[in-house]
Amino acid sequence: MAGLHDMTLPEGRKTLPDGNPRIELTYRDDGVIHAEGSISINTPADPIWNLLSDYNNLSSTIPKVTSSRLVEDHGSFKIIDQTGRSGILFIEKSVHVVLKVQEKYPEALFFDLVEGDFTIYNGSWSFRPGRTEKETFVSWQADVKPAFFAPPFLVSFLQHQDLPVVLKTIKELAESRYNNKKTES
Repeated sequence: MAGLHDMTLPEGRKTLPDGNPRIELTYRDDGVIHAEGSISINTPADPIWNLLSDYNNLSSTIPKVTSSRLVEDHGSFKIIDQTGRSGILFIEKSVHVVLKVQEKYPEALFFDLVEGDFTIYNGSWSFRPGRTEKETFVSWQADVKPAFFAPPFLVSFLQHQDLPVVLKTIKELAESRYNNKKTES
C-alpha cells in the first residue's frame, strides 16, 4: 500500500482553489481502473476525518453508500461491511464489499478488499494541510476491478460520474458541520 497517498497536483499545488474536485482515471493492465479524486475543503482535517471514519453512518451521509457498518474494531484496523449503488439513467447495480481499513490519524485511511463484488478494490483517503490551518486537501484513490462483467469504459464512466458527487458532498457536510460547531462555541 505504500505510495497510495503520495498524490501531488500539477505545479506542486496542495489545494484546488476553485473548490471543485479534480478527477483522473487511468486504465491499467487486466481491466483494472485506477481512479483518483481530490478536493480542497475549508476545514481542518478533524471534521473530515470524523465524517469518513463514522463507518456506521456513512450510508446517511455519503451518496452512493446504501449501507455501512463496522464489523470488527482492532484499534487502528477495522473491518467494514458496505453496500453501494451506482448506475446510468434507469439502470442501477448494487455492489457489496468487506474492507479492511487501516486508520493513520490524521493523515490517511487505507482500505483493502477482504471480499465482495470486486476482484480488486484497494486504495486510500488522504488528508493534507492546505494553505491555512483551516483548509485541508482531501484525496481518494483506488484500483478497482469488478468481479462481474463490466467493460472498463463503463467502470471508468461510473467513477467519473460518482466521485465528484461524493467529494462535493463530503466538502459541503464537513464545512457545514465545522461552521455550525464554530457558531455554537
